[in-house]
Amino acid sequence: MHRFVTLALVLFPGAALALDTERGAVTVTPVVTGLDEPWGVAALPDGSFLVTERDGQLMLARGGENREVSGAPRVVAQGQGGLLDITLARDFDTTRTLFLTYSKLQGRGSGTALAAAELSADGTRLENLRDLFESAPVGRTGRHYGSRVVEAPDGTLFVTTGDRGDRPSAQDRSNHNGAIIRVTRDGNVPADNPFVGQDGIQPHIWSYGHRNPQGAGLDADGELWTAEHGARGGDEVNKVKKGANFGWPVISYGVHYSGASIGEGTAQEGMEQPAFYWDPSMAPSGLMIYQGDMFPEWQGDMFVGSLKFSYISRLDMNGETVREVEQIEGDETLRVRDIVEAPDGSILFISVGNGTVYRMTR
Repeated sequence: MHRFVTLALVLFPGAALALDTERGAVTVTPVVTGLDEPWGVAALPDGSFLVTERDGQLMLARGGENREVSGAPRVVAQGQGGLLDITLARDFDTTRTLFLTYSKLQGRGSGTALAAAELSADGTRLENLRDLFESAPVGRTGRHYGSRVVEAPDGTLFVTTGDRGDRPSAQDRSNHNGAIIRVTRDGNVPADNPFVGQDGIQPHIWSYGHRNPQGAGLDADGELWTAEHGARGGDEVNKVKKGANFGWPVISYGVHYSGASIGEGTAQEGMEQPAFYWDPSMAPSGLMIYQGDMFPEWQGDMFVGSLKFSYISRLDMNGETVREVEQIEGDETLRVRDIVEAPDGSILFISVGNGTVYRMTR
């Protein structure tokens, strides 16, 4: 049974508020305000934050002030495209390396791209910006770019891509649409990717048949999970498996926006079932599996943001079985775009509706 928690208070910048959850009260504090359509957030070791804004700015928030970091990639800020996710490399402390995803100009269209760069010592600029991956140039719409980047324990990078609004392309492995991509940190294809050497298949593909995964994170075992937008209903949580077909648009638990049925039903041999799905759609964006010490009662739980209904979903995980147990909702959770665990075990989340990054603490 779901527990719905609402905080009906007006939030003033800098003010910490108590928020009741099923596991006890937490404190929610705005740490970065005044943002224009923020998309991804990363906490730096010195306590400052990097935040992407979809129209192309990378912002550094430090000491109560936001300033633009120069040297970000040029983006196509059209529709759902722009400057999207940001992730610090595991060895950021020594290398200053970070990863960005964005929509890159490709002829008359654009595609999902992954870039790496080093943050200057003073945090004012990106240095040595280089692309590690870009999807095959087949997308001309401004929809469904994905686009999260996660560094696996072995140092490879997972990048999520959407179907770009071209549903059949998610089953067409000659392009990168609707896929989980896996590359090395220098942009090469790992030799153990499942389709390496197979004619007509892009070797970067790790799994396929995804619609638009805008949430991705690792569990304690280093396994990748995604949260994916369905159409009308059928938003999914998936445990990503090497070489697997997740079925879109052949199978789905949703329907088209017109109300027409999708594909061939909800199941087909050779296609994966979701670990969990929402119906009606809640528009999931951002996924984190908590492993910190600040909230020991939440260790191993999954958190997913909702853009449509403006809450944070907490899901219990038991092996490959996932169930929603709580919806954490308040004035701060207006259109949650990203949710990450900070190094100190606090939880950071982005509210697009408030243009704010919040920190959740004990």
